[in-house]
Amino acid sequence: MTAQRIRLLSPQGLGQVALAVLPVVAASVLGQIATFPNLAPWYAGLVKPAFNPPNWIFGPVWTTLYVLMAYAAWRILRLPKATPGRSTALTLFFLQLVLNAAWSWMFFYLHSPLLGVLNIGPQWLVILATIGAFWRLDRLAGACLVPLAAWVGFASVLNFTLWQLNG
Repeated sequence: MTAQRIRLLSPQGLGQVALAVLPVVAASVLGQIATFPNLAPWYAGLVKPAFNPPNWIFGPVWTTLYVLMAYAAWRILRLPKATPGRSTALTLFFLQLVLNAAWSWMFFYLHSPLLGVLNIGPQWLVILATIGAFWRLDRLAGACLVPLAAWVGFASVLNFTLWQLNG
């Protein structure tokens, strides 16, 4: 076994993996709990813009984004705790994750595109701040979050348009 593999399998290494993966999985599951029961009839009944993606695209996209998020967080968690900026970067990461999960409850569970808009703008800004904080510590970790920023940017426009069309 290589030294890197031994470190990953150590209690500390496994703890870092768990701290990176479990919150991301929790955010995903919490979001799904709010979303799936409200796809039909509520979401299906909304007037949608021409650029609204088909429902089947969201699962693969979000799965990919969540994997990238967990990997990025793990890369930052591996850094020594005393690394300047590490704590701030992780705080921003977990904040954007909370906002991510909360969006599903605000938009889908509460049937409120307006609440979704009120969440997704700040969420996108926190994602951008997280990218900057991660980038300064580990460029690959920061780069892993760029697709998330792009998707949430698109989702912001979609959410706003859904609010305008259905508000």
